Amino acid sequence: MKITEVYKKYKITKSLQEHHLRVAAVAKQICDDLTVPVDAKTIIEACLLHDMGNIIKFDLDKNPKWLEPEGKDYWKTVQTEFKKKYGDNEHQASIEIAKELGASQDVLKCIGAIGFNKAVQNSKSNDLEAKLCDYADTRVSPHGVVSILERLTEGQQRYKDRSDKWILPGMWEELSSACYKIEEQVFANSRIKPSDITDESVAPIIEQLKTYEITETR
Repeated sequence: MKITEVYKKYKITKSLQEHHLRVAAVAKQICDDLTVPVDAKTIIEACLLHDMGNIIKFDLDKNPKWLEPEGKDYWKTVQTEFKKKYGDNEHQASIEIAKELGASQDVLKCIGAIGFNKAVQNSKSNDLEAKLCDYADTRVSPHGVVSILERLTEGQQRYKDRSDKWILPGMWEELSSACYKIEEQVFANSRIKPSDITDESVAPIIEQLKTYEITETR
């Protein structure tokens, strides 16, 4: 099944589809220029599926443009459907959806490694696939490809009024430092540098990924 068909089947918002594709494109650009072997297929599939359950955490009263063209009422219904089927944890929902799609254990592991709160764990890990997936996600904001600093600043601003997402200053510093450490680790074995990854550089990769076929293992 093409990834665009998967997104349609699971009623993924246009903005979230774009996020998935950007993250996967960042990851692919890095994979293509690494000087060490990695399982690029696993990395790309994990990135294409990593936030499938995110409608669960959406604040539908903010950023109405993210809900276009269907509108708030439509996505409120979808959100209710997701919560009824998968519960209130968007990360677990994403894992469950990936399982439904027949994702491999390696893909599931990489999806589970993506998230700001996983940065310290990933920085200490030798799992380059998981590390790279997490890094690619930190390079993409809701508006496009950005630096780590820009992504951290945007995330802090976006969740400043969300008590369920707020992170204490001390932990924020530790996690932020780990994000930069992961960047150093990833590019220690790369022919490109972080600044080479831009909206322009990933644009053609995104177009390629729109026809990507998700491989089911079952």
